[in-house]
Amino acid sequence: MEIKKQIDKAKLGDQAAFTFLLNHYWNEVYGFMLQRTENETNAEDITIETFSKAFDKIATYNPEFQFNTWLIAIAKNVHIDLLRKKKSSLFIEITDDENQQAYNIADTTPSAEDTLITEQNLSRLLQFVKELKPHYQEVIQLRYFQELSYQEIAIKIDEPLNNVKVKLLRAKKLLAEIIRNKR
Repeated sequence: MEIKKQIDKAKLGDQAAFTFLLNHYWNEVYGFMLQRTENETNAEDITIETFSKAFDKIATYNPEFQFNTWLIAIAKNVHIDLLRKKKSSLFIEITDDENQQAYNIADTTPSAEDTLITEQNLSRLLQFVKELKPHYQEVIQLRYFQELSYQEIAIKIDEPLNNVKVKLLRAKKLLAEIIRNKR
């Protein structure tokens, strides 16, 4: 009966009622989300957002259902929205430590692709390189003709090291495809 009174008060904008409901149901919603996410920070963020959404929409709460069931349904939807946002993100978040590790990767020995490219006939290779898009031509030219390191290329074209590595990988694959098709 006390919960129903507090919900009715919250519907009228009573801040003490909001606080009561938050304190009463926090552990249940947080515990549920902790089981789903297995991450305390994410569970806490989702729980906070759940109560925020619930209190914004408390006027739509149907008393025929349990209040905790309504909160859990909101929490599930918040979690699903969070997962969708992460899936649709085009960029992978990396920590500063991971970023530093990427910069510390030793790049002294040429790969099999590097050796193969340098062994090709230079004039013919240049013709194939010219068939690439300009941004791929640039990284190939810097890496294999000017013999710059990945880090030096990143600085020269003002792009992150990982972007340079991906661009070079794509350029080499495209170049290999062009060479294969011209044989």
